[in-house]
Amino acid sequence: AGNDNFTIGGRATGMGNTGLCLDDVWAVRYNQAALADISQLSVGISYESRFLLKAMGIQSFAMAIPTKKSGTFGLNYTGFGDNLYRETKIGLGYGMKISEKFNLGIRLNYHSLKLGNNYGQANNLTFELGLLAKPTEKLQIGFHLFNPSQTKLNEYQQEIIPVIMNLGISYQFSDKLRTNVELEKDIEFPFSLKVGIEYLPTESLYIRAGISSNPAMPSIGFGIVKNKFKLDFSSSFHPSLGATPAL
Repeated sequence: AGNDNFTIGGRATGMGNTGLCLDDVWAVRYNQAALADISQLSVGISYESRFLLKAMGIQSFAMAIPTKKSGTFGLNYTGFGDNLYRETKIGLGYGMKISEKFNLGIRLNYHSLKLGNNYGQANNLTFELGLLAKPTEKLQIGFHLFNPSQTKLNEYQQEIIPVIMNLGISYQFSDKLRTNVELEKDIEFPFSLKVGIEYLPTESLYIRAGISSNPAMPSIGFGIVKNKFKLDFSSSFHPSLGATPAL
């Protein structure tokens, strides 16, 4: 197993990895169409300690760069592993408004897998597509397709990069409560259902929770907002492998 489209950022991961309709800097990973709704230059850094193993840490950097008339560009770097097994992905995304109720996004990726002890390195390119519809002020519908070309990292041993589809909705019950529901399908595995909730008890504090299936993994999280600075923490729990905190 490898070359996954890793989850990043502490917000979506605290909501059961439901990020299709979230218009923050991490939209460069979850749905590039949501980048179009970002109006200010944004920068984010993230670290996820998968199952509390140092060798499975995920480091991420993201940037959203809005333009006055031509949509929003997004940059993202994600690294996974250590000096013996290292995956990296560098992506350039773009999101634009087609109309008041419809956004379109795309991203190009450079993938690299490097094995230690002189075993070598493999590289390849993929792309992904995102759509975001806003039928009403409170309802959003998102779709994302990762690696639709079914590109392999390397023909040797059929080193695949997964093809992953996501479809979901987000409903804003009020200024203080949002709920996300998503379906994810990796073409090699069964469907996964993901549900997340975000509650804003005060102007500066978010409380989040979620769950995903296959396997059943609950998650919790919180966020703190101070002026233009945001700090998000989350932790998900695998039934056999344990906790995965993210910041």
